[in-house]
Amino acid sequence: MNTTTYSKFDASQYLNNEEAIRDYLAIALEDGDTATIQLVLRDIAKARGMSELARKTQLNRESLYKSLSAQGNPSFASIMKIMNALDLKMTLVGHEK
Repeated sequence: MNTTTYSKFDASQYLNNEEAIRDYLAIALEDGDTATIQLVLRDIAKARGMSELARKTQLNRESLYKSLSAQGNPSFASIMKIMNALDLKMTLVGHEK
């Protein structure tokens, strides 16, 4: 019997340019699920370097990993601090009626 093994998918390995990062985050924001946005931010942080993010946000790496995990519950202020450190910003556009 043949055994198939799978490796765990890590999106951060594919976020190797700014366009990929913007598109990935835009899709998550469009979906609107806060847990997805949190995990997407984690992937972007991993792609850019968690140590560098920790330095910029003045948060320790363990706190960042915990906040951006599926079980994390970061405050909006923390999310904004992380996004600013990653040089990301949200732009809101109203829906047409």
